[in-house]
Amino acid sequence: MKKLGYDFYNREDVLTIAQELLGKVLVTKFNGAVTSGRIVETEAYQGVTDRASHAYGGRRTNRTEIMFGKAGTAYVYLCYGIHHLFNVVTNKENTPHAILIRAIAPLNGIPHMLARTGRTKADYTLGKGPGNVSKALGINTQHTGTSLTGKELYIADDDFIVSPSAIGITKRIGVDYAGEDALLPYRFILKDSPYVSGRKIRS
Repeated sequence: MKKLGYDFYNREDVLTIAQELLGKVLVTKFNGAVTSGRIVETEAYQGVTDRASHAYGGRRTNRTEIMFGKAGTAYVYLCYGIHHLFNVVTNKENTPHAILIRAIAPLNGIPHMLARTGRTKADYTLGKGPGNVSKALGINTQHTGTSLTGKELYIADDDFIVSPSAIGITKRIGVDYAGEDALLPYRFILKDSPYVSGRKIRS
């Protein structure tokens, strides 16, 4: 596998990057445990102009400051006080674009994933939904700010080919508060993957 470099993330079009992340492999190497999963669902967030983004209107807080930083950095936040959600920061500094990884198809280290999630059997829920992604891979808010070009947490290309016809495009999930921006077609899925969360609306 070839690790994605800084130039992959440091581009202006967050929608293109979100689509190109489909089929890539998200890898963690924590405390000797190596786990990975193929990305099958992403959501793009377009920064200060996107009402669904944490950085909408240029909002800068201790939590969101990482979004304004260097591309290819992890942004991990706590949702509902329970779920650690993993995002990829993109674009140049001070342009807070980000991509939420919503689902993976587990590949390696499944016994570690089961132990982390308290499961006894690997079914489709293991990598379905952004909370499960982070839990299975051992990602938490302590990893926010981690470079995705390092050794512990990164995304790689293993030459898996995703055809344009395999990609579904829908509105995002759980952002009804964003008004008209909730309807933007910023969610991308591999249509045939059983790990995709929510409705698999075809595009």
